[in-house]
Parts: sequence; C-alpha cells; structure tokens
Amino acid sequence: MDKKTDSLKSATRRNFLKLAGTGGFTAAIVAGAAGTLWSTQAAAQTANEEREREAAADHVMTIATAYVLGASRGYPIMQLDLKENIQNATNGKVYVKLAPGGQLGAGGALAQKVQGGTIQAAQHSLSNFAPFASVVDLINMPYLCGSNQRFTNLVHSDIWASEVNPKVEAAGFKALFYVNIDPRVVAVRAGGSGPVLTPGDLDGVKFRVPGSAMLQQYYRMVGANPTPVAWGETPSAIKQGVADALDPSVGALEVFGFKDILSHVTFTQAVPDSQVYSCNLEWFNSMPADVQDGIVEASEITRHQNLAKVPSARNYAMAELRKAGVEFHSLSEDQLAEWQSVGGYQNTEWDSFKVDLAGSLDTFAKLEEAAGTMGRYYVHDA
Repeated sequence: MDKKTDSLKSATRRNFLKLAGTGGFTAAIVAGAAGTLWSTQAAAQTANEEREREAAADHVMTIATAYVLGASRGYPIMQLDLKENIQNATNGKVYVKLAPGGQLGAGGALAQKVQGGTIQAAQHSLSNFAPFASVVDLINMPYLCGSNQRFTNLVHSDIWASEVNPKVEAAGFKALFYVNIDPRVVAVRAGGSGPVLTPGDLDGVKFRVPGSAMLQQYYRMVGANPTPVAWGETPSAIKQGVADALDPSVGALEVFGFKDILSHVTFTQAVPDSQVYSCNLEWFNSMPADVQDGIVEASEITRHQNLAKVPSARNYAMAELRKAGVEFHSLSEDQLAEWQSVGGYQNTEWDSFKVDLAGSLDTFAKLEEAAGTMGRYYVHDA
C-alpha cells in the first residue's frame, strides 16, 4: 500500500513538473484540482484541452489570487469556477490564465497590479481595496454588515451601485463580483485567556489587527489592546504570545494553518471577511461588447456558486479546527446586542468615519437601510 501511495505521489509530482515545465502551468493546476495528475494520460488530456482553448481564444485574461486551488473547500474563493465560467460565457473568446497561491503577490500588491494593467483581474480583500477606493472601507464599520446577509444586501443594493461603484471605477477598477466568505471571528490562542463571550472578556487582551484604522478603533472600544501585526508574521506572533487573539473568518484560520495554535473561536458577527474580484477597467472597456457581456454573466454565475458554497465551506473549516481541539461559541441575541452596544456603528465615535467614507451622514443612513433590506440574494449565516 505504501509503495502504491509513493508511486502515485511520484507520478503526480512528475506530471505536474512536466506540464509546468512546458509552459502549461495553468494546465498543471487545473489537472491538479481535478485530481488527474496521477494519470499521465489524463494530465496530457487536460493539457491538450487547455492548449486548444488558449489557441482558439481571442484574448488571454490573467486572474491572480492569494489562495491555492484547493482552498475553496473551506474558503469559498471560487477561482476555478470563475475561470471556467468566463471561458464558457464568452464562447471561448477569452482564455483565463490562473495565477493562484500568491505567485504574483497578495492583497494590496494584486490590487496595484490590476490598477496598473500588469494583470487583468485579481482577488483581494475589500480592506486591501480601500487604499485605492477608500469608500469600500465602509464594510469595516462594526455591525453595519457583519452578518453574511447584511453584507450581501449592501453590496448588491442600488445605493452601493450609485455611490460606491462609480468611485471604484474612477480609481481604474471594475468590480466583477463581491465574494461572501463569512464574518470575522474572535479567535484566542492556545494557552490564552479562555473563551471570549462578552466585551469584558477582551479586557487587556493583545488583539492582532491589520492596518485598518476602523478595526483598531473597534477592538479598543470593546476593551482589547489592538496590536498591529503584518499578516505574514501573525502565526509566529500568536505562537509566541506577542498577540493573544486575532479575527479572520473560520475559513481563513483553516486555510492559513492556524488550527494547531488556537483554543476558542467566537462568532461575534461584527465585520465581514469580504473579498472582491476586481478587473482593470480600461482592459474591460477595450473588449468587444459580447465579451464584456460574457464576463459580466460569468461573474453573476460565480456569485451564485459562491453564496451557495458558504455553509459547506464553513462546516469543513470548523470540522478541521475541531479535530485540533478548537472550541466554537455562538452568541445569543442578547450577547450580540451587548457587543453592538459597546462597539457598533451607532456610537458617535464612528461619525467621522461615516462622513469621510460615505460623504455625509445622510448617505450613510441610506447605506445602513440597504444593509437591512433583503435583496435578491440569499446567503446562509453562521
């Protein structure tokens, strides 16, 4: 049995290197995702199909992400689905070349490459989008759209389309679709302070935060000690106790390998762990009308697939973390109300952010109403 396993692994590795070495990296990763790399014949068939698609296409569209292809099992980023949908919806006129796993960078670096036209499209968080189009940072306003449904309602509302998308386009981007992952959580390190159920439980806790001024203010309001740490340095910071807690979604905790260094995870539903696929607007506008329509249709199809995938991805990530001994805590309505009362967007401390980002308190009120109004998309909440 061991010899057979070793043989399959060797064949898989050999076929991947062979495909990638002959310029067929996208073919190699597509075959890997399909689980066919162990078979030289199946891998070659995939390579031929990819070569034929690329040769028949009028346009090549590079889409870069920070996530490996298997990540969608626990973190529904849907990159293979988007590739397939764009190729099919444009009737083969566009061939999508994937650059997954951070090979072209991640976060703000990818947004910058899209804006500059180095690549045609990329996935990145809305927080990483904010430096280029600050208005999208509204999603980090605590309890404005922390739940999946409120986030989905907001980014697909008429007021978002009229107030936010034009500012995104003015910065040189077209938002293909906003990706729903799950809310950020409060995750406590192994050996840390125990479960966090109320804001009082965060008293003095060193809480790892990204560069977002809003997130830093929120965690200060709920009693924590915000500790800015670069994402790449976060695992070692948590292990060493430089930080006691952090707040990605459950899926991000699983896919980035935090499961063995955590003890408790609480669903506080304050802020979404949201992503976007952005496209270079100038490139998009240079495409023939039928190709533009196809890319828009493909984005809509992938959006539906993403929303449907959210609960199964969460369950997989939770199951993997539970195996490592992580305990999960959901809060009652009264407990959630306490968090919102202490740190939520209704507090006057947030007024300056509302005006800076939305332009006025009146516009913010319309965005708030949109978040609470059921739109045309349903999504499951934790």
